[in-house]
Amino acid sequence: MAKEVVLKAQDIKRRKKFEKVALLLLLLLLVILAFAYFVLNVVYNEGNFTISMDKNTYLRSNLVMYESLNDRSSVIKLSAEKIAFMDNISIKWLPSNINKAEGGNHNGENYIAYTFYLENKGEENINYWYSVVVDDVIKNVDDAVRVMIYVNDDETVYAKVNNVTKEPEKDTKAFINDDDGTIILEKREKMIPGNIDKITVVIWLEGDDPECVNAILGGEMKMHMNIIEEHVEEKNV
Repeated sequence: MAKEVVLKAQDIKRRKKFEKVALLLLLLLLVILAFAYFVLNVVYNEGNFTISMDKNTYLRSNLVMYESLNDRSSVIKLSAEKIAFMDNISIKWLPSNINKAEGGNHNGENYIAYTFYLENKGEENINYWYSVVVDDVIKNVDDAVRVMIYVNDDETVYAKVNNVTKEPEKDTKAFINDDDGTIILEKREKMIPGNIDKITVVIWLEGDDPECVNAILGGEMKMHMNIIEEHVEEKNV
């Protein structure tokens, strides 16, 4: 009888220990889920496209970034408004004057459009780099995405290479494929003091892309642009 009581006591002790461990694991899982929700909520509520100036560039730079010519206060980050739903369209449907907006958001039906400015407030020529980096892709929607960038009036359309031919899509410059998610990397050379560059970024799903198929319905893509300054040393000839 005493042995049976001891066994029951051990069983109760083990059960209580198991319950404590299970409760701790459940609490840990809830904390992880809450953290993941917080991160995703912050990331996706920020918009589908942001522009950030490198922190060191912002702190020590003569290159400044702002959204409007009416307010040239330098900022380190800009965020384009996201749109609730993006159906596929043709580049032909975009406004012909889409790069003439004064600044900020000028989204249209089924496309994101954002304009901002970079100004050289220093006394030397500078170069700067701008890159577009993919943060997340759902359902391979990047197969049909187009990113069009105007630097002043110079227009370039970027796209992922064709999955079959491995060649750039018609009238586009191919995304690069860096390990860090960079798909666009360009250099603006010898920006002279006092110059202001107007940059417009347009993002849409190209309906004429062979990869624009039903399989990407419900997909999502989040990107950001980075701006990094590089000083230019002029050599006397």
